[in-house]
Amino acid sequence: MMGDIPVLSLIILLPVIGALITFMLGRRESLAKWVALAFSAAAFVLSLVVAYEFVVDPYAVPGTEIEGYSNGYQFYESHVWIESLGINYIVGIDGISLPLFVLTTLLCMLSVIFSWDTDRRPKEYFGLMLVLEVGVLGVFVALDYFMFYVFWEIVLIPMYFMIGVWGGPNKDYAAIKFFIYTHIASLAMLLAIMAMYFEAGLGSFSMEAIAGESVGFSRGVQFAIFAAMLFGFGVKLPMVPFHTWLPDAHVEAPTAGSVLLAGLLLKMGGYGLIRVAIPSLPSGAQDMVIAMAVIAVVSIVYGAILCLAQNDLKKMVAYSSISHMGFVLLGYATLGELGVVAGVFQMFAHGLVTAVLFMMCGVVQHKCGTRLIPLLGGLAKKMPIAAALMTIGFLASLGLPGLVSFAAEFMVFAAVFFKWELWIFVPIAAVAVTAAYYLWALQRSMFGPMTDKIDTSHLKDVNWYEGIPVAVLVVLIAVFGVFPSLVFSRIGPAVEIALRAFGGG
Repeated sequence: MMGDIPVLSLIILLPVIGALITFMLGRRESLAKWVALAFSAAAFVLSLVVAYEFVVDPYAVPGTEIEGYSNGYQFYESHVWIESLGINYIVGIDGISLPLFVLTTLLCMLSVIFSWDTDRRPKEYFGLMLVLEVGVLGVFVALDYFMFYVFWEIVLIPMYFMIGVWGGPNKDYAAIKFFIYTHIASLAMLLAIMAMYFEAGLGSFSMEAIAGESVGFSRGVQFAIFAAMLFGFGVKLPMVPFHTWLPDAHVEAPTAGSVLLAGLLLKMGGYGLIRVAIPSLPSGAQDMVIAMAVIAVVSIVYGAILCLAQNDLKKMVAYSSISHMGFVLLGYATLGELGVVAGVFQMFAHGLVTAVLFMMCGVVQHKCGTRLIPLLGGLAKKMPIAAALMTIGFLASLGLPGLVSFAAEFMVFAAVFFKWELWIFVPIAAVAVTAAYYLWALQRSMFGPMTDKIDTSHLKDVNWYEGIPVAVLVVLIAVFGVFPSLVFSRIGPAVEIALRAFGGG
């Protein structure tokens, strides 16, 4: 381990410092992107160190007496904050949070690079990206409910302004809708947290301490609290019917905002369910299994069908996120180790793939001045690299074997088959629809005859700051598609601990 260095706190602190410096640059706005890149890259490098030092299976270590280890969490830190209220600064990382933690630092750094040509209020733009990184990183390592909620709420502010200031024509409507939906969901989550706090009667907001008591809550109490948490986390996931904020937010957000929204913010909902709701409230989870499964299947099918009707590339990818995140909830609904591991891996896979898709939608918008599929066509002749990268992104998202999404979705199918057998045909049918809308959109926008509906004489291929982030993600999509065990091996032991209340899953 890294000695006495509080590495998780340091990683969270780096973007805080970077954001403060960026906001205080004064007239030297051109330095904003360099400051943001330096601090986001430093956080990414340190997160790689954490991943390298992470012990895959702590219980394989005799006595589990390794430095910075506590009940499944590594790089553990605990400090008294507000003693009278039982609020402490507690952070730690396990196999569930590790891939999402590294994904956060990676996507934030790549989003800074992709936004290299941003010249409208760059101080605020790059500063808000760093603030958002702070909030998401905090959510993935916080082990105190008060801290968890504070970090959760921090994320809302920068995303609201990124949509509202740098967004498209209907940015005000989209930003307000995003804020109202997610804030109401946050309030439901807060009520659930306070109910657990008072019901446990420990005078502490520690997740570990409350989890030890909450499994003993009465069935009715567990059901009510779990339902509130399912709503609170489900809106962020997002699950049907509370999904309508997502397409509007994506369509109006700047490209980097869409990347961070789909790649990271949606994962907060899925993470909250497996970190907080399911392990702490096992009876409530069991009583809501059918509801979760039905909502998941409806989200998968409904999102896929809506994609077929979209003419805007970005809106199509937004609806596809609803469908793909439904696989996360479906995996969780099995309450088995295979399904939950698959759900966590699906979040990681979707983060990589959707970042490629939204970046390429941004490239098309920047180069062609439109994302409307009927106006495009034959772009591969002028933009062969862009066409190749978008093709890889589409193929990865539809679950092509050898790419990262295939392993996640196949494991979800296997878990569902073992649990409910015939249910398996519904999500499989949705995958067929997914292939249909992606290949149809690809054919109409990138291939076929060259469009005469827009001016293509000036078209150029991807710039370096657009191509490098997408190329990095494409390589990772292939690597983790061929070697998914690199992530599975870390998720598995943590999920086993989380599912102890269910007899190990």
